[in-house]
Amino acid sequence: MTVATEKKARALGVNHVVLEVDDLDKALEFYRALFEFTLLGKSDPKAFIDLGDQFIQLTLGRSQVADTKRHFGLVVDDRDAVRRSMAKLGIESINDRLNILDPWGNRIEIVPYDDCQFTKAANILKGMGVDAPAKTANAVEELKKKGMAAE
Repeated sequence: MTVATEKKARALGVNHVVLEVDDLDKALEFYRALFEFTLLGKSDPKAFIDLGDQFIQLTLGRSQVADTKRHFGLVVDDRDAVRRSMAKLGIESINDRLNILDPWGNRIEIVPYDDCQFTKAANILKGMGVDAPAKTANAVEELKKKGMAAE
């Protein structure tokens, strides 16, 4: 079978990420201590954290060891605010890229919105009540190389 000649679906993004935890209330408390978010809903065994046009699903039943390499990048509008919250909670980054482990061993990299290619549509940001910081020159250049920079 020749796969190269068949039309393939184009991956467009990530709709959601699922994190396994042992306690939904404690998980929500942990994430609320670090981030401002709206809870889409909660009914055991799941809770849903709203990210505008995406979401994080917390689900009961951690069955894996702590993630040492596997992770996802969570884009935030104010990385320094996350650092301040981490300091108050005694949470340290596990590397120089601001990666943290939640109490259940889920590894999350905290990524600044202004310095990455990831871009939310203006209508989504408005609906979230967020004013997006201007992109850094580095992020704009990365987007320009792909023909994706805002005009």
